[in-house]
Amino acid sequence: MDDLQKFVTELPLANELFFALVEATAGTVAVSEKYWQAQGLNGARIRVLVEIAKHGGTMLPSLLAARIGVTKANISLLLTPLEKDGYITRAGHAHDGRKTVISLTEAGGRLLMEQLPGNREAVAAVMNRLEQAEQRLLLELLNKLGG
Repeated sequence: MDDLQKFVTELPLANELFFALVEATAGTVAVSEKYWQAQGLNGARIRVLVEIAKHGGTMLPSLLAARIGVTKANISLLLTPLEKDGYITRAGHAHDGRKTVISLTEAGGRLLMEQLPGNREAVAAVMNRLEQAEQRLLLELLNKLGG
């Protein structure tokens, strides 16, 4: 057991960095989720609406699934309540009848415009623990890891 404990506690720097990044991300995401819950909303569903808005207001479910990192099967679980609440619509693709296009509704756009500023403030409160130069450096480093 001593060998196992040593193996899981004495990490090489790259692995220590990975776990610190995971913990920091989880903490920041928790702040965002807490905000959404206080508003009676679901953060994952808001993320769907944001991605559709970023894409110009319409997109294919398969592209949306890829953008938010879920399977095509799971995207339907996120879309159904959004459609029921009137935040999105689904319609047949104009050129390929086998495909569906998701569109953000006026109500969905209003929800984002009303709620995103408060969420941004909550997240900024965490991120502003870093000075602006540190934030720029962190962004540069994260982009380097992601690219």
